Amino acid sequence: MSNYLGWNIIGFYDGKVMLLKDGFKATDDNVCFLDMEIYRPNVRSIGHHMVSFNNRIRPENWEFNYQHCIQPNNIRNYDGKNNFRLKYPLATIHLLLGILGSQQHIEIPVSAIAPLFFTDGVFQVLYSYPENVLNWLNFLGINDINSPLRKVFMHEHFSVFEQIKVMDDFFRKRDTISVKTDNGDERGDRLRISTKKGEVCNINLNTKGTYSINVNAQERICRFLTLLSTTTTWNFDIEKWYFNDMHLSTFSKSDFQSRDWKLTNVNFQEMMNLNPMSWAMTSGLNIEFTLESPSLLK
Repeated sequence: MSNYLGWNIIGFYDGKVMLLKDGFKATDDNVCFLDMEIYRPNVRSIGHHMVSFNNRIRPENWEFNYQHCIQPNNIRNYDGKNNFRLKYPLATIHLLLGILGSQQHIEIPVSAIAPLFFTDGVFQVLYSYPENVLNWLNFLGINDINSPLRKVFMHEHFSVFEQIKVMDDFFRKRDTISVKTDNGDERGDRLRISTKKGEVCNINLNTKGTYSINVNAQERICRFLTLLSTTTTWNFDIEKWYFNDMHLSTFSKSDFQSRDWKLTNVNFQEMMNLNPMSWAMTSGLNIEFTLESPSLLK
């Protein structure tokens, strides 16, 4: 989005902690969350999680709250109760390639295949759920001769063995960025801003009351973004990425299993009564969700 549309990356949100460039609000018209659906009518977002448990019991304001959200499972009217095995199996980047690639040319060199297979474990998903992957690739327009997805999934560049080798090479390059810290292991492909308990990490308070990602975490994620830029040839412009002078919001993360809730219509409605701002059905037995507490989404 930065390379082709000139977007600036002004914030980070992981379901527990949100950092946003000072002077901006999540509800601003020119702010959009990528890779996470936000259940608020005045927030723009794009995600691919399974969010509906049973389409027959969705709240009356469902469409209203998701009016500015691009959500493939909702578009196809899939829910977790009846269609969990059919849920979108790829990553947000592939959804964006399908959408943006229908409007303009997207460059996909051979070296970009490994990182595009790496994202969200798509490399493993291809062989675990081939029928579902094919279904969704057709939906995303892979049969269009101009679709950039063809260069990712319809090519003759690698044998199976060669594909394994290029993936292994990409994993090893990622691992050179990974480190062990006081907060535990931090993978080179992730910018960690909270612990499992929801406590902030890799975040420093500035003298003027704003927050910054600490220098070591910035350096690691910029190394990974440089790796992505090298392999995809998409430009990583450090000037478009903001890690400093941000305001901090903290939220409450919960899930069905920790509350001893079974995945039922009644309990899904109980969750919706709490007015969660985001959630995802992570398995056939659990939903993880986020509540506006102690901070409010502004």
